[in-house]
Amino acid sequence: MRICRNSLRTAIILLQKIARGKRRLPVASIYERRRKLRRKKQNYKKSASCSLIIAFLILVSFYLLTKNLLSPVGSSGKTGNIQVTVPSDATSASIAKSLSENKLIRSSYAFVLYTRLKGLDSRLKAGDYLFGYNQSTPEIINQLVTGKEAYHRVTIPEGYNIKQIAELLSNEKIINREALYSEINSGTFDYDFLTDYPDIQNELEGYLFPDTYFISRGATAHDIIDMLLHRFAEKIQALDYQQKAQKAGFTLHQAVTIASMVEKEARSSKERPIIAGVIKNRLSRKMPLQVDATIEFALGRQGTKVYYKDLEIDSPYNTYRNTGLPPGPIASPGEASLLAVVSPVKTDYLYYVAKSDGTHAFAKTLQEHIANMNKYQH
Repeated sequence: MRICRNSLRTAIILLQKIARGKRRLPVASIYERRRKLRRKKQNYKKSASCSLIIAFLILVSFYLLTKNLLSPVGSSGKTGNIQVTVPSDATSASIAKSLSENKLIRSSYAFVLYTRLKGLDSRLKAGDYLFGYNQSTPEIINQLVTGKEAYHRVTIPEGYNIKQIAELLSNEKIINREALYSEINSGTFDYDFLTDYPDIQNELEGYLFPDTYFISRGATAHDIIDMLLHRFAEKIQALDYQQKAQKAGFTLHQAVTIASMVEKEARSSKERPIIAGVIKNRLSRKMPLQVDATIEFALGRQGTKVYYKDLEIDSPYNTYRNTGLPPGPIASPGEASLLAVVSPVKTDYLYYVAKSDGTHAFAKTLQEHIANMNKYQH
């Protein structure tokens, strides 16, 4: 009985030691635990290897995708250049949209992401740029950051004559005034519509088309003049203008000459066809046109009041002393004035007088015209 009690006490003490970790586990349990640990380590290594491979593949894919999205669109066979204007309030997103619409970048999202990651999104400068399809997105961004504009943007208003155009281009620091005058007077330009008519002041007058131009930095006087003449040729062809002028009973030169007077006289677009009709009516009756703008042109001044003494100037452009058309245009007419000449409003009007708001009062008879003059000019 004592032996049983001792054995029981020994068993209890043993169990307590095992519970307290003071006695090793049986050998079989140790091996099992080690196998489990080895299996965990192997699984962890496999998992870590897979994660590294996936991360590497993601990084490679991202690199290749980004490289493709930032590459030039010209690499797909597209070549050439395109003009882009970046306004002063443009954001990186709006610039990216404009570039994407012009097919200059592959991805607007890549453009925005690149500028933000590089901290350049607030450094993009407004201006007029010439971008090539062979430029990568980073190259385009660099050009926008440096503000390296490739050309001047200039608008030549409708109704400007050669003198005013030269002054404008000179003031904009695009070309030297004297260089432009020299080329205008002595340069050679191969266009069918340019003819040296008798008494004409300058054969280019009226044919330098008024429009917005992007002039490359370093462009010569010849380059600039040719650009304006080429735009006129394009416009005439697009409008089929020579055919329309012939149907209206005019040569191209005559139509442009009338259009230049309409441009200078009419401030209201709706009055252009009416004034063109008045000029046509007076021509058909062999009446002097009496267009004040021709007197200003003969005097070499613009926007000044014409006095009675000015009407005596001895010039082929004086339409008070000479019947018929002046030798040539007195300014560069825009599209609306050109079309007014070949589509005039048919009326019996023979006279018009300017009102204080810039519009005109029209009259069929001299008596009505005198009454309008007394009403609006006194």
